[in-house]
Amino acid sequence: MKQISIFFIGIALVLVGCNAGKKATEYRAELANNPDFIHQSYQALTDVIVYDIFSPPVASRIYAYSSLAAYEILVHQNAEYKSLTPQLNDFPEIPQPDSTLQYCLPLASIHAFFEVGKTMIFSKEMLKEKEDKIYQSFQKLELPQEIYNRSLAYGKQVAAAILERANHDNYKETRGMPRYSVNDNVGRWIPTPPDYMDGIEPHWNKIKAFTLDSAQQFAPKQPTEYDITEGSDFYKEIMEVYNTGNNLTEDQMEIAKFWDCNPYVTHHTGHAMFATKKITPGGHWINIAYVAGKVTEADIMRSSETYTVTSLALFDAFISCWDEKYRSSLIRPETIINNHFDESWNPLLQTPPFPEYTSGHSVISAAAATALTSLYGDSFSFVDSTEVSFGLPARSFQSFFHASEEAAISRLYGGIHYMPAITNGVEQGRKLGDFLVNKIQTRSVEEVSAKAK
Repeated sequence: MKQISIFFIGIALVLVGCNAGKKATEYRAELANNPDFIHQSYQALTDVIVYDIFSPPVASRIYAYSSLAAYEILVHQNAEYKSLTPQLNDFPEIPQPDSTLQYCLPLASIHAFFEVGKTMIFSKEMLKEKEDKIYQSFQKLELPQEIYNRSLAYGKQVAAAILERANHDNYKETRGMPRYSVNDNVGRWIPTPPDYMDGIEPHWNKIKAFTLDSAQQFAPKQPTEYDITEGSDFYKEIMEVYNTGNNLTEDQMEIAKFWDCNPYVTHHTGHAMFATKKITPGGHWINIAYVAGKVTEADIMRSSETYTVTSLALFDAFISCWDEKYRSSLIRPETIINNHFDESWNPLLQTPPFPEYTSGHSVISAAAATALTSLYGDSFSFVDSTEVSFGLPARSFQSFFHASEEAAISRLYGGIHYMPAITNGVEQGRKLGDFLVNKIQTRSVEEVSAKAK
């Protein structure tokens, strides 16, 4: 009886979202609410983000705005859900659908997602090709052309409103700001081997957050004072990285590689150089959001909710983390160890091109895990297959926090972070995540709690 009830509730929602009074059988409208449409859309966007080699902070911005565009349309066919943009910082009023007209809101939602995404990536044609394949699936539903066109037009309207906010979040302004300035101050970050790249996004703390009052709102305690004298606290932290890297177990190496998530790793052999592209840390958590939706057989609305809340947490977490990175501007372990202790030492992972403190993986993973736990509970076990397409085996986790804790400690195993960046980064991310999930509501607290059990 429960399955039958769910079936009829689903059909009722479709009639609101895609039919507005006609029988669903007239154009197979019930199939428009297939959550695979939104899953395919996120995979398409992730593929292009990897291809275009966006930095982790920039990738989080692409996911967040695209997610909001899709979500803000789907809420109109799901009465239990709430609009998010009125709860976020400085969003304009989002256009509403005309209650006297018929729409296919899932189609409008996907269109808005791609309209926003295409403005933020380089390979627009590549994304458009993937987008068109999804539209071909919608066309097979035999939607009347009038409804099809109207739905696309509404999606474009919502995308324009979302992009209005994106155009004023200081991203464009930061493109013209000065590069990170390297100097000889003791303990200050300098570019690292093998390519000695400039520090990426030194002004990311100027990006307008979605929920934070300021980039400094969850600033962590300051890192350990730089002192390489034997026996000092900082010396002990350096030796912990050095000794751990020299005595890694097979499992520790697997963990480090699984959570590497470096979007651009260069390989040098003599005078030859080639690079490999990988998913960003945020992209990894977007895929975990996908896993959560698939495991629970979430409908299109709940899937959109999962992606959107996760992406909001990632976006604000990167702002908070990068604010601290370029304030403390702490030198990386590789630089100190090579210059003072062992010039031939190499970390297992390639050191990313930005300051050490706090650990980006630790902050954003803790924030994302907090967001997902608020939706699915703290005992959600899952298999994370994110890295399979990059040649690594899947890993199993007992909860989102279990995964986030492994992501954090992977940075010690990889040889790219001291422990305070990890432990304080986790605390920073959890505080931010708690703040975010308490500030925004996609549904009533009672409904979210019931879904999570």
